[in-house]
Amino acid sequence: MKNTRKATAQDLPQLAELFDQYRIFYHKESDIPAAENFLKERIEKQDSEIFVAEKDNELVGFVQLYPIFSSTRMKRYWLLNDLYVNENHRGKGYSKELIEESKELCQSTNACGVLLETGKSNDIGNQLYPACGFELYDSVNFYEWTNNSSINYP
Repeated sequence: MKNTRKATAQDLPQLAELFDQYRIFYHKESDIPAAENFLKERIEKQDSEIFVAEKDNELVGFVQLYPIFSSTRMKRYWLLNDLYVNENHRGKGYSKELIEESKELCQSTNACGVLLETGKSNDIGNQLYPACGFELYDSVNFYEWTNNSSINYP
């Protein structure tokens, strides 16, 4: 039985709670109103795709993907940027279902693939992604430039 679907504006209160838990997991301060605002903007502007996992009308996880493009392939890629399942619902297959939604999005939009990044210390993710058909692409270096002027300091 499929427990996943595309998120809607009606999901925002519960989705913001999950998104806040996700951000706390990555050592960010809790800010549910800002999380709800951020997600509302993504849904309204349609600049990301968000899928949710639910059990008994309760949201238990989500995945958020952003469109990017491959110039050499002249096609869209999907960046799987956020994947989170509430700790009380882990190990029950929700992450795999959300990843399957991501793959279906890729196929339905004729994109060339789904990319993601996870920390080397993310033992669960580093087992999950290969189990879902992702290949570790270690022939490139990943670099980041951070615009420090855009960071909001408390």
